[in-house]
Amino acid sequence: MEPNSEHSQRRLGSLLNGLRAAVLGANDGIVSTAGLVVGVAGATPHREALLVAGVAGTLAGALSMAAGEYVSVSTQRDTERAAIARERRELTEDPDGELEELAGMYRERGLSEKLSREVARELTDHDALSAHVEVELGLNRYRANPWQAAFASMFSFLLGAMIPLSAMLLSPDAWRLAVTVVAVLVATGLLGAVSARMGGALPMRAAVRCVLGGSFAMLVTYTVGTLIGVAAG
Repeated sequence: MEPNSEHSQRRLGSLLNGLRAAVLGANDGIVSTAGLVVGVAGATPHREALLVAGVAGTLAGALSMAAGEYVSVSTQRDTERAAIARERRELTEDPDGELEELAGMYRERGLSEKLSREVARELTDHDALSAHVEVELGLNRYRANPWQAAFASMFSFLLGAMIPLSAMLLSPDAWRLAVTVVAVLVATGLLGAVSARMGGALPMRAAVRCVLGGSFAMLVTYTVGTLIGVAAG
């Protein structure tokens, strides 16, 4: 592989890793914070309670997302590193057996006996470890950065959470619930459509799915909050 090509793949992998974490964080920030403030609004009309609950939930959620992404990606990297180290050891201990294994995998994919051996031999001569990592393990040499994923999730969660929190706190009392619901549904729909388009999927389907998820979360938390408010009152 050419150095520039490998560098481009690493940059693309880094971008996709950050994008995945950012989209997940933003969606979670919008929906979870919306569910929280809508639920509190169903239980009490006091703006101070909404402020405390919203800010606390936003900070807790952002830190939780960051920690979760870091642990998840770090665990994935550790698992991949162990698999690659095992493959490197097997190549050192039994290179002929690994060559035959690689050729066998190409035969299973439809290549002829002769061609599978030629491909396996040429790839092994070029970079045996990369060939086995990609074909046998289904991995590439790029591995996601846990710190990048953690910070992307945290900051996108904070940005997403600002939408329902601002709508709830800055709107007039009589309109704050309606404004929050509309803001959340628009935001989740746009986020779903944009992320789907960037991934080459159907934007409308993703937007509808996100809107339905946000609607369900707010409906459940508002109902529970209202019931708690009635019982406490």
